[in-house]
Amino acid sequence: MAAEDPILVVDDDPENLAMLKEVIGDWCHAVETATSGAKALDKTKDKHYSLILMDVRMETEKDGLETLYALRAGDSPSRRTPVVIMTAYAGVQDAVDALKGGAADYLVKPVDLDVLRHAMDNILKKPVVDEVKAPAPAASSEGGSRLIGDSPAFRKMLETALLAAGSEATVLITGESGTGKEEVAKLIQRNSLRAGEKFVSINCAALADNLLESELFGHVKGAFTGAETTRNGRLMAAHGGTVFLDEIGDVSSAFQVKLLRTLQEGEIQRLGSDEVHKVDVRFIAATNKNLEKAIQDSQFREDLYYRLNVLTVHVPPLRERAGDLPLLAEHFVKAYAAKNKKQVKGLEAGALEALKEHVWPGNIRELQNAMERAVIISSGELVTEKDLTIRMGPGRSVPQTVVMTGSEPTGGALEDYERQAVAKAYNHHGGNKTKAAEELGVTRKTLAAKIKKFGLDSQRTRNGA
Repeated sequence: MAAEDPILVVDDDPENLAMLKEVIGDWCHAVETATSGAKALDKTKDKHYSLILMDVRMETEKDGLETLYALRAGDSPSRRTPVVIMTAYAGVQDAVDALKGGAADYLVKPVDLDVLRHAMDNILKKPVVDEVKAPAPAASSEGGSRLIGDSPAFRKMLETALLAAGSEATVLITGESGTGKEEVAKLIQRNSLRAGEKFVSINCAALADNLLESELFGHVKGAFTGAETTRNGRLMAAHGGTVFLDEIGDVSSAFQVKLLRTLQEGEIQRLGSDEVHKVDVRFIAATNKNLEKAIQDSQFREDLYYRLNVLTVHVPPLRERAGDLPLLAEHFVKAYAAKNKKQVKGLEAGALEALKEHVWPGNIRELQNAMERAVIISSGELVTEKDLTIRMGPGRSVPQTVVMTGSEPTGGALEDYERQAVAKAYNHHGGNKTKAAEELGVTRKTLAAKIKKFGLDSQRTRNGA
């Protein structure tokens, strides 16, 4: 596929520069080179390039990032030319900075030539636009998504997710259970270069090892009991698209080895077969576990972690985005009222206050379930405080209002959770009640009552805090 304008390759390593020029030239592209950022800027002053491939770490007067910023700030014909940055693992922050500075993508060195060609083809087929506007945070709830909010924590998460969407990099989404990690993965896919391709989601924790391997890689006839036919796995079905691996922290060591090979080589083998197949997919993984601790405990491979964790998107828990709770609650009320053909239109002030006082250990999933039950139970046009319940396990429920309101908790599990949540926030902010209350999304008065009840002030005194 020939490009109308040449491609500019910028690298201060003569051998790498010569190799890239030869390879890209073999792909029927006209190629020019520059051995420094300054020389690249000189070349772009009066000439338009279809693509610029540039190393980030150059021992010259301008490195790749400085050159990128200067190019974007100038008025040359190539000011809006897509730029692909090359970086080593040690320079992951360089990659993030490059994407923020307007790079179209970045590649990890040594560059995988198949990945390079795919990235180039995608970029050169994509029209260059003058301005790309991210969707407004409060309006990003399309398709029933739980991605609704306008709090600083939500906006920061959304900005990072959209930044990740603009690249082909593997993304690791972290966050507690119920925060909406899969919704974030879908948001990234919808705004990526692969937006028109398949999105395949796999819950790694829900399948035993052999079933997970079969589901992902496929199997041949006779590979195991019940394998009566040969079938392709999800990776082959998703070729050209995006694969979301949920709960990646729960996979076994043996499976981690096979997944690492796929990430490194872009290759798979069906279960029971020695035949190798190439696959082209973009991986997004998610976990509610601390993978760095899992590495220390020898439960997760460090090399796989770095392959997955090229870009990280952290989804904040609901207690850290208390300002979004009214938006979410109203959204779920209206959605479930329509679904259940109820005349419920919103929440009473008392019900909303009760929701604000709860810590939400189950996060948005818990809120969603609570709103569905409340709508079904409600007999009026507004959900009342009496309609709200939270569940503590099979056959047990307590009113929302016993949680973080100063009332006596029902059941040891709830009280233990409250004590841990309050202590964590209180200690994290060095005994500052106002900041701890803000983190928990409760009033300072409510927090002070809980601190007194659990004796946390005296504990800090004994510990010398």
